[in-house]
Amino acid sequence: MTSFDADIPAPSTTPDERRTPPMRPTPVPELPPEVASRRVAAGMCGILFGWIGVHKFVMGYTGTGFIMLGVSIVICGLGSLAMWVIGILEGIAYLRQSNAEFYETYMVGQRRWF
Repeated sequence: MTSFDADIPAPSTTPDERRTPPMRPTPVPELPPEVASRRVAAGMCGILFGWIGVHKFVMGYTGTGFIMLGVSIVICGLGSLAMWVIGILEGIAYLRQSNAEFYETYMVGQRRWF
């Protein structure tokens, strides 16, 4: 025994007592039934009709839907192009997420843009 070993106290428990209990998976909360259909509908509308903000109306965000519609109508060319790009990006983002991520981000968190 060296002088370093003398400073280390011996364990007071047996190996069985130090074992941690097995990890239990955390329960996944039950999602509302309309999450999957709303996610797909909003994603497809964003890709196809995003330039007029239809996907925002599907999500229930009427204010941001009217903003996208207004920009597309008032500014015509460049506004429609910008809203089209935003709609496509948001539609792809909706479709890439799982139902749980979509629910947390857009239905609970009320994230309106991107």
